[in-house]
Amino acid sequence: MKKKSEIISYIELTIGAVVAAFAIEEFLVPNNIFDGGVTGISMIIAHFLKLPLGAIIFAVNVPFFVIAYQKMGKAFIIKLIYAIALFSIMTGVFEPVENATDEMLLAITYGGVLLGLGVGLVLRGGGCLDGTEVVAVLLNRNLSISTGQIILIFNVVIFAVAGLVFNVDRGMYSLLMYFISSKVIDVVEIGFESTKSVMVITDDGRGLADEIFTKLGRTVTFMRGEGLVSNNQKDILYCVVTRAEIHELKALLDDFPGSTFTTISEVSEIVGSHIKSV
Repeated sequence: MKKKSEIISYIELTIGAVVAAFAIEEFLVPNNIFDGGVTGISMIIAHFLKLPLGAIIFAVNVPFFVIAYQKMGKAFIIKLIYAIALFSIMTGVFEPVENATDEMLLAITYGGVLLGLGVGLVLRGGGCLDGTEVVAVLLNRNLSISTGQIILIFNVVIFAVAGLVFNVDRGMYSLLMYFISSKVIDVVEIGFESTKSVMVITDDGRGLADEIFTKLGRTVTFMRGEGLVSNNQKDILYCVVTRAEIHELKALLDDFPGSTFTTISEVSEIVGSHIKSV
């Protein structure tokens, strides 16, 4: 089961990276529409230095590989490097291909939809195409700012720079495209910015809580329950995690030696704060 899950994960990473690269090279780059994060920065650099976009994307992401390896574990870094490397290579493959359209509205709409589809698939596969999301997840674990808010701050700065360097309408076009792609990611990955509430029923609540705290930096709330049929005492754990941590949490639950029953639900709003590891 775990092997099958990993195969599906890499299929999602592969398709997502290819689709995202196609959207970038065939719709966005020819029309000077910029993505957010590292990709957006790389697009601006490539425009002026006349260097291959894929090479710049990979080079700019290298520091984030180091950060991810130190803070987020080997499994994540392998998927991160695979997705970004393939994404970088495919931008080079699509670069000489004639662009899909010169019509700005079509470029924004279809470019945004395809980019959102690609990024959403990569996120579902447990990877990401942008090093800024790694930083956002790590900051979110230590600050009372959501992952989505951190990413939004990064991207507003990038779009503002694009507007100043080129012209204001390019910054506004890029922001509109980003809004479209974000909504598509919502559909594909079930929430670009949303948090999830997780409830786990298990026989070894203390051991699982320690695993969650050690690997995700999340504390849990304990409750006690009793099985209706077995009459056995059960530990019920409740915690809130970000969308980017769901894949890692599922992998943790798959590897946990004790029995678990888990539900994951959307959280529309959080009032108050909860403890995160430092």
